Amino acid sequence: MQIAIVGLAGSGKTTVFNTLTRGHADTGGYGGMQLNVGVVKVPDPRLDRLAEIFKPKKIVHADVTYADLPAPPASSEGRIGTEELPAEHLARLRDSDALLHVVRAFDDPSHPHPEGSIDPARDLERLDLEFILADLAIADRRLERLRGTGRHGTVAERESNEREEAILARLREGLAAGHPIRDAALEPDDEKAIRGFRFLTQKPVLVLLNVGEGDLPRAAQTAAELAAGYLHEHALVDALSARIEMELGELDPDDAAAFMESLGLRESSLDRVIGLSYRLLGLVSFLTSGPDEVRAWPVTDGSTAVDAAGTIHTDLGRGFIRAEVVSYADLVELGSTADARKHGRLRSEGKTYRVKDGDVIEILFSR
Repeated sequence: MQIAIVGLAGSGKTTVFNTLTRGHADTGGYGGMQLNVGVVKVPDPRLDRLAEIFKPKKIVHADVTYADLPAPPASSEGRIGTEELPAEHLARLRDSDALLHVVRAFDDPSHPHPEGSIDPARDLERLDLEFILADLAIADRRLERLRGTGRHGTVAERESNEREEAILARLREGLAAGHPIRDAALEPDDEKAIRGFRFLTQKPVLVLLNVGEGDLPRAAQTAAELAAGYLHEHALVDALSARIEMELGELDPDDAAAFMESLGLRESSLDRVIGLSYRLLGLVSFLTSGPDEVRAWPVTDGSTAVDAAGTIHTDLGRGFIRAEVVSYADLVELGSTADARKHGRLRSEGKTYRVKDGDVIEILFSR
């Protein structure tokens, strides 16, 4: 699971990266070409509660990889800005599962906005446009090829090319009108047909407004106002103050709590943002527990018990017999797997069972 952190120069995206990953990447580049990568544990208090019951040797959280990428240069006639990024950076961007788009919503006279004013909606539209232009360029190149050599080949190859051409032509029309591909309501077969293009505007996006300390009391309202005008599919909008969150991360818990109280904050925004990132990817966590470890396993929402088994190990998926399942709430209430079984809360589920968030699962399999 990889999320690309993007944003225009001066948006504070590297500060957001440092805040999420507890990293120390240089934040003074203002549009430099540095690539930063870090792994973040997904907060899950359920694991701590299970650890109290099972006393495991270790606790393993699900994790998300964040890649902080430089802003692409602005496109111009005959020139696509994203294609001028270093090859490694562009590959990271296209291979990411989702985007975290940091938008500047703070004023700092010592670091003036490159455009001379603070306008989150303008900045959001600008980078969205760069990604639309990048996808248009790919669609145009592929369509040109399909309308040439794509007319040749076997009957099956021509039929496949014609179907791909129809999909791309529809997507191109939407892109030309300024609509991201994630708004196109593609059927699963259509998504599969274009998967290899790794379109940027097809990726889900978390828009994160980076507000100043003085704007914290109305941060939620600011995010809601922007969201009201950003009516795209698979998009979430939230807000935090990256500088404040980074300062909180450098304090011990007691000092951090006192600082948050002085700012009127009930909780850190970090856990919420990481949780939203996880949700954006369409993931849920099932849990495993025992004396060796308690662990959260990420799977796509709607995954079956066999999918869950294969996530743990391919041998479990191949040799799957059944899954012993108890909900986290029932297990905590009853205090042990044995008591859950005794009270009929532990269920035997087959291959087609749809895993729910918080299911505590044991896989039975043949070797």
